[in-house]
Amino acid sequence: MAALAAASPGGDEALEEDEDELEPGLDEAEAEAEAGSGAKPAGGSRGAVLTRRGITLRVLLRDGLLEPARGVLSIYYLGKKFVGDLGADGTITWQETGQVFNSPSAWATHCKRLVNPAKKSGCGWASVRYKGQKLDQYKATWLRQHQPNAPPADEVRWEGAPLGASPGCGGAVGPAQCCPQSLASEGEDEEVPEEEEEEAAREGRVPVPEPVAAKKPEERSKKQQSKSAAEPAGTEHGAPAKRMEGKARAPVRYCSLGTRDSARNPQTLVEVTSFAAINKFQPFNVAISSNVLLLLDFHSHLTRSEVVGYLGGRWDTNTQLLTVLRAFPCRTRLGDAEAAGAVEEEICQSLFLRGLSLVGWYHSHPFGPALPSLHDIDAQMDYQLKLQGSGNSFQPCLALICGPYYHGNPGVESKIAPFWVMPPPEQRPNDYGIPMDVEVAYIQDGFLTNDVLQEMTLLVDFYKGAPDLVKFQELWSQDQTYLDKLKGSLASRTPKDQSFSHVLEQIFSLLKLSG
Repeated sequence: MAALAAASPGGDEALEEDEDELEPGLDEAEAEAEAGSGAKPAGGSRGAVLTRRGITLRVLLRDGLLEPARGVLSIYYLGKKFVGDLGADGTITWQETGQVFNSPSAWATHCKRLVNPAKKSGCGWASVRYKGQKLDQYKATWLRQHQPNAPPADEVRWEGAPLGASPGCGGAVGPAQCCPQSLASEGEDEEVPEEEEEEAAREGRVPVPEPVAAKKPEERSKKQQSKSAAEPAGTEHGAPAKRMEGKARAPVRYCSLGTRDSARNPQTLVEVTSFAAINKFQPFNVAISSNVLLLLDFHSHLTRSEVVGYLGGRWDTNTQLLTVLRAFPCRTRLGDAEAAGAVEEEICQSLFLRGLSLVGWYHSHPFGPALPSLHDIDAQMDYQLKLQGSGNSFQPCLALICGPYYHGNPGVESKIAPFWVMPPPEQRPNDYGIPMDVEVAYIQDGFLTNDVLQEMTLLVDFYKGAPDLVKFQELWSQDQTYLDKLKGSLASRTPKDQSFSHVLEQIFSLLKLSG
């Protein structure tokens, strides 16, 4: 169910100007070099010396440091690998789409934006590899051969910044002082590719990130893998009712997390960060149907254990609008891999028949706040990459968390919190992803569909008699039962059309009997 938008980027992006383009005076320098004069010493004509920024792929090809060939260029970024062909004219052809880019940074920026739409620069010469070696190193080799008096790479200043300054925070303050701005700083250091991470870990050079917790230990069939973006994140949370609702989990700020630590509890809750707090725009818009919220809220109220489900909808590449139109509850027990596969296949068929795409997932924190845990952050990052698929266009994946019985909520209405994960800064690839608060518009439906009513009935039947079923006749607060709490929460999400109210009352009566 890897629902991918089919639109391809415009030509302007493929021809993007960047730091790798020629500087003034380059044409004369190339002409003199080709005539056999070579580079002149520093005291000679300014146009006869190539600066570090003026060294292009054409220069490296001309002087024999690189050779044009297919598949010799690669980029590794947040678990994704991109492969390109190097042309004799210094252009790069991305193998997957055939798009042509004029420079390493234009290609790197385009590829990285597919994974992380908030990315502003591609750090091309530090990101793109020729036969496994960074292009930056070929540039340094050229300088040593042709301009031995040129300053080494580590002495080159960031443009407009004092020597040694960090590009992320301007060199003025450290990460602690610039939080939260440092959350999404655009550093020039490249993350360690996956293969190198494994090799370095064996040598004890770098810490290994925790494996993404959302992946199941059991392997799925190829058919299921091709149709399902991911298994809902609750799969490894343990058996039903194991988590004690009385145990409060105090959330932490993202800036306090630092590098991944295997000793840290994966259930640690993390406060979300707004895009405005880090001076960025939300990369996509979201609209959610009230029927979606009603059904997932109802599902979340039924049990003391976490529940999970999928979200179906549509992604409009022109308006960058993600519309969530349908919730698909997973009627399975957490950890039941065999049942999960069958349920996912059923949901896949439902999406197809309704002409919808998989656009996200939801889960509950029954007695806790609607904030993502470290486990949830890793799961969401994994799902974002899986929904991205292998296409050449960005599609967002939305996560919703419902906290039905958290007494910190302002009233009886459940808190339903949307979030999205921004990849960590490139200079800190072993950090956790950044949980971002997503602004959404809510669409009030005029009536409850038969699909929603039928799904509610099936859910009541599924949890009937379960040991972790909420006892709806017991008191939730001093003057309200759990059933009162459920009705109060659903009231704000219920359409004004009351013609279906008798059906809802029948469902509520079933809940009283189901315990």
